[in-house]
Amino acid sequence: MTDMSRLRNSAQNQGEAWIGLNNTGGNRMWHWSLPGVKYIHNDSSWNLNGRTGNEPPGNCGRKRYDNGDKKLADVSCDFTTWFICYDGMKKDKKTLHLIETFMNWTQAQSYCRYNHTDLASGPDQVDGEEMKTLFNGRPMSVWMGLFRDSWRWSDGSDFSFRYWDMQLFNDEQNTKTCAMTLLNRSGKWSSDECDKKKHFFCYDADKLILIKENKTWKDALNYCENNYKGLVSITNPEVQGWVQEKAKGADSPYVWIGLSYKCTLGLWLWVSDYVVCYDKWATEGKTEGCDMSVGVDRGGQHEWFSRRNNETYNFICSKW
Repeated sequence: MTDMSRLRNSAQNQGEAWIGLNNTGGNRMWHWSLPGVKYIHNDSSWNLNGRTGNEPPGNCGRKRYDNGDKKLADVSCDFTTWFICYDGMKKDKKTLHLIETFMNWTQAQSYCRYNHTDLASGPDQVDGEEMKTLFNGRPMSVWMGLFRDSWRWSDGSDFSFRYWDMQLFNDEQNTKTCAMTLLNRSGKWSSDECDKKKHFFCYDADKLILIKENKTWKDALNYCENNYKGLVSITNPEVQGWVQEKAKGADSPYVWIGLSYKCTLGLWLWVSDYVVCYDKWATEGKTEGCDMSVGVDRGGQHEWFSRRNNETYNFICSKW
């Protein structure tokens, strides 16, 4: 959604524009809805013959809790059922929410993204202890954040994010193999024949710059805002990858990024005002405090560590 906001804000044209998503027509691949969670198939987690009589087969994942059966099955995305939302911003231990409203999968995903973070995604959420407590033995079927399709990003990335305009993206549109954003419909997507001519969006990965000067976090922030766009905000794995490459050239043990702890809100917030939906905290690397911001480790796994604002490190500015 961060990228879609940028596209809408930068576009002068209010029509249609190509994006780098195309339908390969090949095997459908499973994805988790929550960005940064990679799907790894495990046969023991599936029960493809376990649909109930009114559940048609399809491309969205539901989990059924009934008489010990807690396995996923592939069900039509148009089927309506309850669903589980994940809330990554909760300060208490309750991060999963059972929504007792019947919706199809796409409606459920939109609801969770608007009101929480996303549909429950990944084994840690789907099979964790909090999920078991949530159901407490009650029999029911619920949507999880699991779907499959044959659409691929042109740069080879594995992002699961989809933003289809479901009023327009019907079965006929799904046979058209190139995706476009509809700038006059809140930036949502549809598809068209690839040989048609439209405006299009390019992206450039080289939008970050490493400043090899040691500064406090506040001084680094001021430097980036005065000379570039600001300290970098890492909102997805792609940007994390760019930061990692830049961090390798640093001559300090950490590099500052634009994430700091706001005591008044009790939250970690990016300087761009985005909440933290993607993160790469090191184990025991997260310490909350009024004078704490985040440095990315120059080596190793390039994980995130809380550092005191008055410490001095190299830093990474964003040009956009």
